[in-house]
Amino acid sequence: MSLKIQFTPKFYMRSSVTMAIIIWVIATLIRILEILATKSGVDLEISKYLPILLQDLFYVFILVYYRHKIRLVESGGFVDLLWRVFAIGLVTTVISISIRLFYESIAGSMLAENEFLNTFLYNLNRALISVFLISTFTVWKKLILYQKSRNLVIYWNIFELALLCSIFFNLTELNLQQSLLFKILFGALAIMAIILSGNLKWVAYLNFKQKWKSVLIILLITIYIFYFFSYLYVAPDEALEAFNAIDDLFVIVLFTFLLFYSIFSLLVILFNLPTSSVFEKKMEEAINFQRLSQSIQQGESEDQIFDVLLNSSMNAVYADAGWIEVNMDDEDTKIRSKHISRENINKVKEQIMISKNRTVIKNPLAPNSDSDRVLINLRKSTYKSAFVVPLTIKNEVKGFMYLLNEVSDSFNKEMINIINTFASQVSVSIENFRLMGEALLNERYKEELNIAKSVQRALLPKELDHDSAFSIHAFTEAAAEVGGDYYDTFQLSEHRFAIVIGDVSGKGTSAAFHMSQMKGIFQSLVQLDLSAEEFLINANTALSKCLERTSFITLTYFIIDTEQKVLEFSRAGHCPTLFYSKEEKKAKYFENKGLGLGIIRNSTYKNFIQVNRVNFSKDDILVLYTDGISEASNAKHEEFGYERMKSLLDQNAHYDPPMIQKVFISKLYEFCGGKDLNDDYTMVVIKFN
Repeated sequence: MSLKIQFTPKFYMRSSVTMAIIIWVIATLIRILEILATKSGVDLEISKYLPILLQDLFYVFILVYYRHKIRLVESGGFVDLLWRVFAIGLVTTVISISIRLFYESIAGSMLAENEFLNTFLYNLNRALISVFLISTFTVWKKLILYQKSRNLVIYWNIFELALLCSIFFNLTELNLQQSLLFKILFGALAIMAIILSGNLKWVAYLNFKQKWKSVLIILLITIYIFYFFSYLYVAPDEALEAFNAIDDLFVIVLFTFLLFYSIFSLLVILFNLPTSSVFEKKMEEAINFQRLSQSIQQGESEDQIFDVLLNSSMNAVYADAGWIEVNMDDEDTKIRSKHISRENINKVKEQIMISKNRTVIKNPLAPNSDSDRVLINLRKSTYKSAFVVPLTIKNEVKGFMYLLNEVSDSFNKEMINIINTFASQVSVSIENFRLMGEALLNERYKEELNIAKSVQRALLPKELDHDSAFSIHAFTEAAAEVGGDYYDTFQLSEHRFAIVIGDVSGKGTSAAFHMSQMKGIFQSLVQLDLSAEEFLINANTALSKCLERTSFITLTYFIIDTEQKVLEFSRAGHCPTLFYSKEEKKAKYFENKGLGLGIIRNSTYKNFIQVNRVNFSKDDILVLYTDGISEASNAKHEEFGYERMKSLLDQNAHYDPPMIQKVFISKLYEFCGGKDLNDDYTMVVIKFN
C-alpha cells in the first residue's frame, strides 16, 4: 500500500515550520559546540559559513510558512489583520522582557556569566524577533496589494525578490560600516520600501471606530519594532562580537520597511480621522437612499418603506424625535413615531399650528403650496425646532413627516436637501410598489386564465366520433384566454352519432363556465338516446336552473344515421347550418326556426322547437360554425357574411374537411386583416363518404 502525499498549503506550512525548528536547534547546538571547542582548544573544522547559512535557511522557511498562512487567512477586515501582528508582537515582547528580567535577577551571579545560557537565550530571542518581523512583513504585503494594479504588483515582486536575495548577502562577510556595496544595496531597498509604504488604499475603507483601533494597534506595533531593533542592534559588546547582527542586510531592510509602513499608516489614519465621521455620514445617507430605492426588490410593504424613511431622515439630520402620519386611499390616518409618545405628538402639533416663527420652503416641482416644506421654531416645548415635510404620492399629499430637534435652528440647507431627496424617493418607491402590486395581480389573473384555458381545452373532445360513412374535423379559437364556444360528438349506436355545436352568450371566464355546464348536460342527456326535440327540451330545463337571467346558449343538435343516410337536427337559435349538395353542386343554409336555451324557462319552450330530417349522399358536406365567423368584420365594418361562406364552400367542396376548414379560416384572417377577432369562432366540417 503506497502513501500518497498531497502537496497542499497546509503541507507546506507544516513542513516549513518543522524545518525551521530543526535548523534553529542545529544552529544553536553548533554555537554551543564552538564555545566548548574554544574553551578546550579543539578545532571542530566546521566552516564559518555554516552557522550563517543555517540562519539564512531559517529565514527562508519562516517566509515560506507565513507566505502560505496569509493566503489561508479569511480575515473579517483590516483590523483583524493588524490584530494578528499585534498578538505575535505581544508574545515576542513578553518573552523578550521576561529574558531581560531574568538577567537582571541573576546579575552578578555565576549563572549570568554562563556563555551557554547566554547563547541559547539570545538565539531564542533572535528567532522570535525574526518570526515577528516576517509575519508582519506578510501582513503589510497583503495591505499594500489591496486593490492592486499591474504596475504595483510588478514593483512589489521586484522588491520582494531583492529582499529574498538579501537573505544570503551575509555570506559575503561585507558589513555596513566598511562596504560601499552594502550601503548601496541597503539604500536602494530602503528607497523601494519607502515608495511601497505610500500604498494605503485600505485606510479609506475603515470607519471612524476602526480607525481609532488601528491607530492604537499600529502604535503598539511601532513600539515593538523599536524595542526589537534596540535589542538586536544596541546589544552588549560581547553579543555584537559574537553574532555581528548589524551586518545582516535582510533584517536591517525588514526593520526599515516595517517601520516606514507603520509610521506612514499611523500618520495617514490620524490625518483621516477628522473627516472620517463626515464621510461615514455621507455613506450612510447614500446607503439609506439606496435602501429606499430598493425597498420594492426587497419585498417591503408601504409601512416598511415609511419606517425606512423616518429612520433614515432622523439619522441624516441628527433629529432627536420624529413621526410620520399618512392617510392612504381614504383610510384611517396611521402614525409611526420614534422617540416620542402619542401624547407629546399632539402637544407638539399644537405648538406647530400656533407658532408664527416659521420659514416656508417652496417646492418648485409642485403646482400648489400643499407640497411646501416648513421650518418652525418652537418656544413652549421640549423641542426647539421642527421640520415638516409633505409626503406626495402621484401629485397628491398623502401625509406629513415631522422631524424634531431640541436645538433651535438646527436644520441647515444641506439637511433640507437630503430630506427632500428622501421624501421624493419614497414617493417614487410607493408608486412603483403599487404598480408592482398591480402587475403581480395581473400576472396572477393571467396565470389563472391560462389554467382556465387549459381546463377548457380539456373539455373539448380530443377525438371526434365517426365511422367510415363520414369524416369530420373541428377547429376553435377563443377571442380572450377562454371562450364560450362548444362542440362535441357521441356515438349513440353502431350507425347513429350525435353532434352538437353551441355558443354561450358573452365572452371570457363567464362564458367558459357556462360552456362547462353545457358539457355536463350534453354528456348526461346524450346517453339517454333522446330525439332532437326531447334533447332540446331537457337541455333547456336543466340550463334554466343554472344560467343567470341574462345568459343563454344557442345550439344546434344533429343525429346522423349512416345506415339510413338521414340527418335529424334541431336548431336552438344557433347560426344556420351550411350544407353542400353534391347532386345539386351548390351550397345552401338550413334555416329552420329555433330559440336559444335559457331564454324561455318554462314548458312553452317546446313550441319553438322545429325538427328537420334531411337525406344525404356521398360527398355531401355539412359545415357547423359559430357567429364569430359569420359576423367577423374588417376595418370597413363589413361582415364576413353568409354569402361569402357559401361561395367559399362551393369553390372548395372537392377538398377534405381539414383543408376546407383551413381555407375558411385563412380567408377569414385575410378578410379581417389579422387574427385578432372580436369573438370566439368555431367550425366543424363533416363530409360524407
